[in-house]
Amino acid sequence: MTRKEFLASIAAAGAAAGSARSSAVVALGRCVSYEEDQVAQLGALFDKLGGIEKLVKNKTVTVKLNLTGSPGLRFQGRPLGVTHYTHPKHAAALAHLLAKAGARRVRLVESAWATAGPLEEFMLDAGWNVRALRSACPVLEFENTNAKGRTGRYVRLKVPGGGLVYPSYTLNAAYDETDVFVSLAKLKQHDTCGVTLGMKNIFGITPASIYGDDAGDGEPNENPEKGRVNVCHLGKRQPAAAAEPERDLSSSREPETRMPRITAELAAARPIHLTVIDGIETVSGGEGPWIRGLKPVRPGVLIAGFDPVATDAVATAVMGFNPRAPRGEGVFKKCDNTLLLAEKLGLGTADLSRIEVRGLPLEEAVFPFAG
Repeated sequence: MTRKEFLASIAAAGAAAGSARSSAVVALGRCVSYEEDQVAQLGALFDKLGGIEKLVKNKTVTVKLNLTGSPGLRFQGRPLGVTHYTHPKHAAALAHLLAKAGARRVRLVESAWATAGPLEEFMLDAGWNVRALRSACPVLEFENTNAKGRTGRYVRLKVPGGGLVYPSYTLNAAYDETDVFVSLAKLKQHDTCGVTLGMKNIFGITPASIYGDDAGDGEPNENPEKGRVNVCHLGKRQPAAAAEPERDLSSSREPETRMPRITAELAAARPIHLTVIDGIETVSGGEGPWIRGLKPVRPGVLIAGFDPVATDAVATAVMGFNPRAPRGEGVFKKCDNTLLLAEKLGLGTADLSRIEVRGLPLEEAVFPFAG
């Protein structure tokens, strides 16, 4: 599909959404620099959704960051926040707005790379100003969910309908001790899943202590130092006994089949109430510096929505890809489409004709990423 044809299809979808009742609303805004007032930018985005006060007032709000990979691994020596990490200014602005909207507690979470230590220390290694974060949000907490951490326990969250790969996930209790779950994602592609947006961001909620390559066979390894390749990506071993094993050990071991399914069912087990996607500055061609052909890009957009599938669908379209493309086409050329899998699980819609985009018109926001 050429750019002209793609823009025409978006315009047609917008016309259809205007003539038929939309099932989801996604806000889209222009922001070209992190030097702009991030509080004002995100606040305007939330206003387009009708505000977040009703969602978060007097609630515990858990925000999953996107801090993928080692903080020592940087792309072209650039700051992590302008390439593949959540930008600290963006996180601080969101935390501030959540507190302003009446959140009782705001907890930033991430399964930090190769460590079960305090998340604040990992952030410091990544160049974050933790003191500034606390100043922006007086009700702020931090939790590294790579093990049981400060919560001191795990919880088992069932996948509705029995799951696609695992029937349930055993996670740090922070993912259960919350009223509202937010995915703060980056606008990026993914080498294995096609795109990594709001839903793929929560692939990282799985603790390495249980699902990591060095996870315990019986009890969780509370000091994990490896990733989840052999368990989640390849299925070469089962998680620690604290978690339920796979439903079918004879199912595909191919990452391009497994990871989209795990992503979709994680979003079903731990529902996302609000997705915020940062497309101000990012990278094109993959999810991090370990991917060849990566390029720095500046789409200059912010995206937010309550429907996780619809929000990811609009973000996929912003990158110049068809969010409903089947495996073998477009950005999903070598993998299953997570958005369609999540749609089948009833998590939302990936149909642009059923999504109302408020704010910046979608056709004006399109910034073609690498094919």
